[in-house]
Amino acid sequence: MSTAESDELDPHWLSSGEQRAWRAHLSAHKLLEHRLDRELQEFGLSINDYEILVNLSESPGHRMRMSDLAEATIQSRSRLSHQIARMEASLLVSRESCADDRRGTFAVLTQHGWDTIQRVAPRHVANVRYHFIDRLAPELIEALEAAYAPVVEHLLKLRGEERA
Repeated sequence: MSTAESDELDPHWLSSGEQRAWRAHLSAHKLLEHRLDRELQEFGLSINDYEILVNLSESPGHRMRMSDLAEATIQSRSRLSHQIARMEASLLVSRESCADDRRGTFAVLTQHGWDTIQRVAPRHVANVRYHFIDRLAPELIEALEAAYAPVVEHLLKLRGEERA
């Protein structure tokens, strides 16, 4: 069974400590994403725009197949297509046909997109450090990485099974 189905299982309610940890995680995630998104708006970007720019800037030739970019950013292909259309209008990215697959399309970082990520990245990293990293002792950062690794592994496995 890949997902706990409440109809078939007796609920194993969260303890008060587990409930506090879960809610702290939700609050921290939502508040941090909201703060970082607001700070990127100064540059005319959303947090989703920034994530796409980062992925493209780190890819060979500053390009990725749209399907791979959707996978990397954990978005549906439809949602990504709309996002890329908005970014094309801002001249941050362009689309190119895939020469060896007529159905395939690449998202390509434009020069303006490259200049934008180069300008924005130092500020964004400073904000991540200020709002997140600097709030935690080094051993807590290591503990968070260790705590999230099995969760991410589990969820990526389920995601792969959904696609199979």
